[in-house]
Amino acid sequence: MGFEALKVFLPAAIAFAIGIFFEPMFAHFLYKNRMWKKKGGKTALDGSKAEVFNSLHTQKEVGTPRLGGVLVWGSVLATAGILMLLSRLFDNNFIDGIAFISRSQTWVPLAAFAAGSVVGAIDDLFEIYGRGGLRLRTRLLFVAGVSLLCAWWFYSKLGVTAITMPFVGAPVELGALFIPFFMLVALFIYAGGVIDGIDGLAGGVFAAMFIAYAGIAYFEAQLDLAALCAAIAGGLLAFLWYNIPPARFYLSETGTMGLTIALTNVAFLTDVLGGGRGLSALPIVAILLVATVFSNIAQIFSKKFFHKKLLRIAPLHHHFEAIGWPAYKVTMRYWIIGLVAAIIGMSYAIL
Repeated sequence: MGFEALKVFLPAAIAFAIGIFFEPMFAHFLYKNRMWKKKGGKTALDGSKAEVFNSLHTQKEVGTPRLGGVLVWGSVLATAGILMLLSRLFDNNFIDGIAFISRSQTWVPLAAFAAGSVVGAIDDLFEIYGRGGLRLRTRLLFVAGVSLLCAWWFYSKLGVTAITMPFVGAPVELGALFIPFFMLVALFIYAGGVIDGIDGLAGGVFAAMFIAYAGIAYFEAQLDLAALCAAIAGGLLAFLWYNIPPARFYLSETGTMGLTIALTNVAFLTDVLGGGRGLSALPIVAILLVATVFSNIAQIFSKKFFHKKLLRIAPLHHHFEAIGWPAYKVTMRYWIIGLVAAIIGMSYAIL
């Protein structure tokens, strides 16, 4: 039991240490090269100017670097690579045991995490250099493509055709419909990535979610997967150390795209395949992402059919800002809700 716990906690500690160590150099690079949007402002989903958002955030967007997610996925990939390299160089049972890259548990989520992070970085670079970022359709097509490959792997290589659902005892058999269902979940979770909009908010929320899934995977004896989730949480906590108000840089697309795709894979890996209920727990663990997506949907629906806004501004966390909550209060309350949801979701999944 002691070694199993160490296998999970050690990668988290290493990822955190790498992130903390390299942050000053990384921040210096970002500020020296002015890696931020040169012009503030945002366009609403209907194409109009997001006037409320712009009044709250235009000044913050200019002068604060993007690409903060590089610190997260860079520390995670470095941790995975270092431990794998050590296991190859030294014939030692302990070192072999703590390396967590494995075909059955971590290849797919780690590859999806890396792919999403790289494409997210391209989007950020387009934003920085005044090209407006990748089009939403392009990003959605990429997420759909990656999730299709991941779903195919689950279906054809791992033989997964069923899912668990809340309040349903036995797994629900989907057959080939598992593939489009996986893709829909991935796109939905990705849509929740817009929660990255206030200093410290997304870092704390995502850290709580990955800590929860590290616990779920651990209790399912998927130790490599638990170690990967813990390493991601460690990288997020290192990022969060420098992202608490006032943020030194933003997580941005290179963080949220990779994290949401990885989260989807982890949820399915800890579901029927792991003998647990990881997917059923996802709406609980990721309740804040769910609320973010539904607040956007509700806002669009209300404007289209009733010609008035349901919220002052969508998504929900910006609505709270618009009605007068200080940004730090929104962040702290979201952290509290996120931690409580993580505990409840993890408890549900392992009981």
